[in-house]
Amino acid sequence: MTKPVQRRRLTRVTDGTSAPRHDSLATEEPLEIRVNGSQFAITMRTPGDDFDLVAGFCVSEGIAAAPEDLHAMRYCAGEQENTYNIIDVTVPTSGAVVAAVRERHVYTSSSCGVCGLASIDAVATTSRFDVTDNDLQVPSEVISALPDRLRDEQAIFDSTGGVHAAGLFMPDGRALCVREDVGRHNAVDKVVGWAWRENRLPLTGTVLQVSGRASFELVQKAAMAGIPALAAVSAPSSLAADLAERSGITLVGFSRGTTFNVYAHPERITDLDPP
Repeated sequence: MTKPVQRRRLTRVTDGTSAPRHDSLATEEPLEIRVNGSQFAITMRTPGDDFDLVAGFCVSEGIAAAPEDLHAMRYCAGEQENTYNIIDVTVPTSGAVVAAVRERHVYTSSSCGVCGLASIDAVATTSRFDVTDNDLQVPSEVISALPDRLRDEQAIFDSTGGVHAAGLFMPDGRALCVREDVGRHNAVDKVVGWAWRENRLPLTGTVLQVSGRASFELVQKAAMAGIPALAAVSAPSSLAADLAERSGITLVGFSRGTTFNVYAHPERITDLDPP
């Protein structure tokens, strides 16, 4: 399997003077996901934790939620194929039906997790898990600390400066799982896939911290995994805030230092002054 970090020769220019240098770059390669032998999607990702990525992707697409929903995952072998860039997932009939409805007809880039859906209606996937009554309570100081705790776990970012990260945390700030990828949605899928493989779904009582912005797709992925709180270091979109409000997810944005904004369901964050 290709390493997640690769060395490249470059020319460094400083004040008009050039010099040869080497730099570390985050690897980006396509991963084709097949369901019962048929192509389902192609995503650009950083190699590593591929089975977590595929499992999480299947959860996000509504194909899987319980252990019995995915029978097997395997790299595909063939004379003309890179065996580490194709994974075939074996699912029961119910999962195959969902996959047929949500088949993606173009590749998914590392910056977009919902591009190429056959029908725009399929974006509004219904989760099997209801987070509206989740009794998660998180101190505000923990929310403030999560970006730094996530950053401390970003080994690939330390080498390249070119990947996103997602981390799953307990209310006391303890990290359960951190994953990195060139695609922010891939990083989340890798976290969700780890949870599926550990039989932890739904992820009741956890907070998902991401290194970038909070898009609609990331809120949707949190809902599909039963995560009651999503925090981001950057801004949410209007659609992300709307979906968080409707689905019962606590949505935090601009979490930097000791300040953050709560766009939906602030009641899960303790010790806040009343408005």
